Amino acid sequence: MTVDKELEKLSRLTPPAATPEARARALAAAMQAFDAAENNAPAAQGNAKGWRQSSIINWIWSPVMNKKFLAGSALATLLVIPAAGYLAIELTRNGSPIVDQTEIAGNLSKSEASKQPAATAGQPVTVAPQAAAGNNSLAEQSVADAQAPRDKEAPALAKPDASQTSEFDASAALTNKPEGSAAALGAAKRAAPAAPGIAPQRQFAEPMAAIAPSPAPPAEGRVQIQLDPDRERFANAAANPIKSVATDPVSTFSADVDSASYSFVRRSLTGGAMPDPQSVRVEEMINYFPYDWPGPDNADQPFKATVTVMPTPWNHDTKLMHVAIKGFDIAPATTPHANLVFLIDVSGSMDEPDKLPLLKSAFRLLVNRLKPDDTVSIVTYAGNAGTVLQPTRVAEKSKILSAIDRLEPGGSTGGAEGIEAAYDLAKQAFVKDGVNRVMLATDGDFNVGPSSDEDLKRIIEERRKDGIFLTVLGFGRGNLNDSLMQTLAQNGNGSAAYIDTLAEAQKTLVEEAGSTLFPIASDVKFQVEFNPERIAEYRLIGYETRALNREDFNNDRVDAGDIGSGHSVTAIYEITPKGSPAVMNDDLRYGAADQVPPKTSDSAHQGELAFVKMRYKRPGEDKSALITTPVNDGNAVATVDAAPQDVRFSVAVAAFGQKLSHVAAVDTYSYQAIADLAAASRGTDAFGYRSDFLGLVRLADGLSQR
Repeated sequence: MTVDKELEKLSRLTPPAATPEARARALAAAMQAFDAAENNAPAAQGNAKGWRQSSIINWIWSPVMNKKFLAGSALATLLVIPAAGYLAIELTRNGSPIVDQTEIAGNLSKSEASKQPAATAGQPVTVAPQAAAGNNSLAEQSVADAQAPRDKEAPALAKPDASQTSEFDASAALTNKPEGSAAALGAAKRAAPAAPGIAPQRQFAEPMAAIAPSPAPPAEGRVQIQLDPDRERFANAAANPIKSVATDPVSTFSADVDSASYSFVRRSLTGGAMPDPQSVRVEEMINYFPYDWPGPDNADQPFKATVTVMPTPWNHDTKLMHVAIKGFDIAPATTPHANLVFLIDVSGSMDEPDKLPLLKSAFRLLVNRLKPDDTVSIVTYAGNAGTVLQPTRVAEKSKILSAIDRLEPGGSTGGAEGIEAAYDLAKQAFVKDGVNRVMLATDGDFNVGPSSDEDLKRIIEERRKDGIFLTVLGFGRGNLNDSLMQTLAQNGNGSAAYIDTLAEAQKTLVEEAGSTLFPIASDVKFQVEFNPERIAEYRLIGYETRALNREDFNNDRVDAGDIGSGHSVTAIYEITPKGSPAVMNDDLRYGAADQVPPKTSDSAHQGELAFVKMRYKRPGEDKSALITTPVNDGNAVATVDAAPQDVRFSVAVAAFGQKLSHVAAVDTYSYQAIADLAAASRGTDAFGYRSDFLGLVRLADGLSQR
């Protein structure tokens, strides 16, 4: 009887209001139990441990109710029941568990994805309206409440190191992350610190390509998302047109020493597919190969130009004007000290064998190439940027390599903040009269923070004023933003490369480290003027994304490409002599009226075909210097076979690049003819690069006949 009276009294009492701290503890406990249920699910379909959904509710409810601070209290009834009820509704809504929504947001682990049907190109993926709309859910809010009292914690970008720390605001991830509420929930979970000495929990990949389709037909009211099987982005640049010398005698362009296009073409062909024509930049394919062009004798004049005029292999009525530039090669003992900052993308999409693992191996090769007095720093980014390694001398190589080994993927791609942090570190460790360079390694877009090409271009342009160069290294497929890589490299006084194999990393970062890391000239520009009495038309092969206005050549404020130690640059023009049947443009009807009597060239220049000019700035200088080279009949050879071996091989590469990019001029020139020209001019081929090229030509020939 006494018990009944006590219960009756309690029923008439008004329960005390819940404090924010108590509410946070209760909801955090509920979410912890929910996470345990989610993470321990062994099957791709069905429920955790094979239990019924009602059993899951009991499993969550029991340990929470048995907590000492909640057991037997009215507060438990008021706080935990609504949370558990919400979970029950979510678990039973539309017959699908709530974990599906977090998976749709991109937080599905690879082990779970392997147990579900693979997504195919063009197959729809079903997303619940709440996840698609990005509204905050009660579960999401509970994580925000639970995280609010905490201090900022390090992101799960690398295994913990007591000497290196970085900050990550979990609540900011919840409010700023654009992928929707479920993705924000995943970001908050990733913010939890790993236990000391234990690798962080395997992170979830963000890209939509990793999402498995729902096996059931989409319910009414659900949003359908179409998977994009190929999200690479390339700059859309049409091939250079044929120009008339009578109306447009001057061609101006910036130097380009990038090689990313060749590696990407190779990756496509060896993968069994013809490359996207927009991914083919002919000048990068030509300049990928080392050539034995004659170089300058000393650094006082850092470049030497060698010009060869030869018959065009694919058109008997035109000629090729081949311009080869060789930079002065700095001896290894005299290379300046290097201050390098590795800016590494560790977002979830980097969790592929050809991405972060390959990247780590590539940077290990580079560290082993550096001198003891050189300095290395490491910044990572995935949602937020973090400093993994403060400026460290290469003499402490084990410390640097250990920091590289600890890198782990996870999160979205917030590269803009990482760029700012990397430049800050480079400025902090700046080496006067040395090499100061940020080396950005990524697989794709910067989808958090300023991410448009123009926004990032502005950041890079501002930072290059500090004398810090930029190298951009691309990795992997499926998410590559080649257009952005080019924009950053071109505006950051740097270069871009695509690393598809460890052998490519060895070539780019070890064998060509001098040309990659040590600049000998900046803002290098070319201008060619053709003699209208000898040449009727011309077409520059490649360099479409490097075109400059005529007046830009003498304007030292206009940015252009940079050339490193020992680098070679090759430019090829297809030219049409006066009177050739290959002339495409008619004479101007009224052109002769402006020239009475007809204008003739200065007698000293009558024998010239063209005049080549090059402007460059020495490192640290603002005023450019000029080098000029006249081109006349003494530069010409009568047959293709009479041209130097390296010239012929580079012409074969130019033909291959044009054919892959569907340039009409080489339509009738076969892959077999390209292979024959390359094989006859292969030479010693110490590293096998030219033999590999022949293999690519054969692959393209076979794939084109499907």
